[in-house]
Order: sequence, then structure tokens, then C-alpha cells
Amino acid sequence: MDAHLHSLVVDVSSRKLRYFVAVAEDLHFSRAAGRLFVTQQALSKQIRELEDDIGVRLLRRTTRSVELTPAGEVLLAAARRSLAELDAGVEAALAANRGESGTVKLGFVIGAALELTSPILAEFGRRHPRIRLDMREYGFADPSAGLADGSSEVAFVRLPISAPDIESEPLFVEPLVAALPSGHRWAGRSSIPVAEMTGEPLVVGRTEDASWRRLWTLDAHRDGEAARVVTLTSSHTEEMELVAAGRACAVTVAGAARYTPHRGVRYIPIDGVSGSTLAVAWRRGHLAPPVERFLEVTREVRARETAVVGAIEQPFPATHNQPL
Repeated sequence: MDAHLHSLVVDVSSRKLRYFVAVAEDLHFSRAAGRLFVTQQALSKQIRELEDDIGVRLLRRTTRSVELTPAGEVLLAAARRSLAELDAGVEAALAANRGESGTVKLGFVIGAALELTSPILAEFGRRHPRIRLDMREYGFADPSAGLADGSSEVAFVRLPISAPDIESEPLFVEPLVAALPSGHRWAGRSSIPVAEMTGEPLVVGRTEDASWRRLWTLDAHRDGEAARVVTLTSSHTEEMELVAAGRACAVTVAGAARYTPHRGVRYIPIDGVSGSTLAVAWRRGHLAPPVERFLEVTREVRARETAVVGAIEQPFPATHNQPL
């Protein structure tokens, strides 16, 4: 860029362009001045300065009329486009600052927020149509659903997770169930005491998050005795296939029977154990306005959908299994 062109970019202000467009559209200084709420003298001065900045005559003035020069006609078309883009950019920036536009990177573990997911997403889309949701499901390897490495900004997760600098709000507590091979000696039971379940060999998700893993191995009920982990898996699908094959049992949530039933797996309630807390979580100190809007909607939908939450938290009846 040569020195002259650089000076044009610096010196041609949007105000001068707006004044020029007004005069060019009215072809009358007095009317344009009234529309702009400036004096005719001030308007004439701005147009002269614009012509001096560019180095060309934009208007032909006589005592009776004002006309655009060929250069003025070219600049008028360009100025309209530029000002429209500038106005749109300013409005987009203001909307983003208010949290009305932008992108939310939403991570989630399998099942997301279960039956709350659809109403949350629908309400968010209705209320904030200019905010795009980028959604990504995470497997067992990352219980933080992308929060730990920053690949997500907000997430539906199952507590506890040990990743640092994460804040969360519980949405509901879902009952834990035992996933047993259909031929298991307990497959016909209506429930299993947790003390008995701790003696079974388990298949568990592969993760470095010890806090999260301890929930699924029932460590709180083992009195220090190590769980008999037969194998590790990367996903719920792998886990249930191994259970169905008779390799081991697993501890999972009641929603697994509703969302991913398997003819080779029986889901039996576990007595005497706390449930799995599903929460919405975010990175501490990283609450962009669009993320705040998502959290607002999530809280409001959670408060409104009490019947849905109540149904999720109900004890799981073994009669919900598929027939043997």
C-alpha cells in the first residue's frame, strides 16, 4: 500500500461518508443538513474536507442545483455498501457483548441431560436464534466433556469430576443400576444390595479421572477393598456389549435402560447406593455472554420441568427390562 492510499484509509471518516451520502441522496444541502441535524455551513465544510481528503470533486454545485460527478456516483455506491457493513458489524459486536449472538461450544457425556435436553435446546434456540450451538459428545476418557482442555465452554457432565477450575450446578440425581448379563444368577431379581454388587467383576470406563471412576466401581462401599475390574472400555456401547457377552457386570444409570436397551443385558436397581448427579458445568472465569445465556435457559427449563425431573429421579423398576 503506497503512502497516499494509506492516508485515504486513515483520513476518510464514516461521519464524512454519511454526510456525503445524505447530500448525494437529497441533492440539496439544506434538506440534507436538516435530516442530519447539523447546520448547512458545517455540512458544506465536511463535504469540502472529504473532497480534499480524496483529491477529487464529488459534487457540482450551482446556486440552483447540486449534481454528482462521475467520481461522486462511484463513491456513493461504495459508501452505501461500506456504511451498511460497518453498521451491521457494530450491531453484531453489541449483540455479542449482550450475549445475543456468537457461538456456544456445548460438550456432553452420553445421554446429555436426558429428557431435559430437548426442552433446553428448543428454548435456547427460540430465545437466542442468533447464537449457534456447536455440540460434541465425549466418551469415558473425558468425563469433563471438553471442559478440562477447553474444547467446550459449557457441558452436561456426571459428577464427580476431578478436573480443576470447573464449576457446576446439579440438574437431577439419577438412580444407579447394575447392568448384568441376561443369564446372570441375579437377572430375575427386583433389586441388588450394594454389598453384594461390590463382589462382582466389573467392566469400567477407561479414564484418568479417579474421582469419576470411583463412582462406577462403588468404591464408597468397599471399605478399602479394590474393585475387580476385568476390562476397560471407551464408550457405553462397548461396555454393554461386554456385559451382554458375559465378560462382567457394570454399574450404570437408569437412563441406559430407556435409551439403550439391550436384549442381552438386564438392568437391576442397586439398593443402598447414592445416584449419579447430572450437572451443567462450565470453566471458572470463562463465562462468555452467550454461555451465560445458555446457563440462564438451562436453569429456567430445569425449574419449569419439575415433572420431567421427578420422573428421571424415580427408582428404576426392573420390570422396565426387555423380556428375557
